[in-house]
Parts: sequence; C-alpha cells; structure tokens
Amino acid sequence: MKIAVPVTNTNQIDDHFGHCEFYNVYTIIDGKIKTIDQIKSEQGCGCKSNIAKELAEKSVTLMLAGGIGNGAVNKLNNEGITVIRGCSGKPEQNVNQYIEGSLIDSGVNCQHHNEHHEHVCKH
Repeated sequence: MKIAVPVTNTNQIDDHFGHCEFYNVYTIIDGKIKTIDQIKSEQGCGCKSNIAKELAEKSVTLMLAGGIGNGAVNKLNNEGITVIRGCSGKPEQNVNQYIEGSLIDSGVNCQHHNEHHEHVCKH
C-alpha cells in the first residue's frame, strides 16, 4: 500500500493540500513504513494540478490531508485515491495511526471562495 501526505518544509502536514511544499509517499509493507519518497509540489490550487494523476501512477491509494477542497478530493477519488481529511502534525504519526486503525476522517472539506480564488478551511 502507498499513502501520500502533503507536507511543509518543516515536515508537518500542510493545512492546505494545494499549498504544500512536498508530498511524502509512504510505502507500507506488513503494517510498517518501509520507504518514504518525496515529490516536489507545484505551487497553486491542488484541484488544478496534475498531482492526482502523478500519485496514481505511483500506485498511491490513500491521501492523508489537512485541509482540502471538494475539487481536489474529487480529482483524487477519480484516480482511485481515498482521502482522509483533518490530519495535522507529523506525517509519520498520522500514517502509523492509519495503520493502527485509529485515524478518522474529519468529514470537512475546505470551502472555496471564487472571488479571489482563496481557500478557507472551516473545521
């Protein structure tokens, strides 16, 4: 299994999927993190980037995200990637919580304001 997590340059889960510096891609084998690869993020709106397709090509099936909009969730889902929202803190802790079965989706998507193309997360 492969899990992607949008991260900042300080190795924290980014509050907003489309503004992250990198995506860490964790390969899980026998319930443990075996490898971590990093993909540099194109800056900008996640729903307009090609990241969903790129992650799917790398066999990613799960995204652990902080704030993420409906458009990005839909693009990821269309590529076969499930999204768990509301994650924060250290990426490895969240990945391990998922593996243990204790990570729960917040059920909240970021709301998109078209006037200035800004994103506001409501948690």
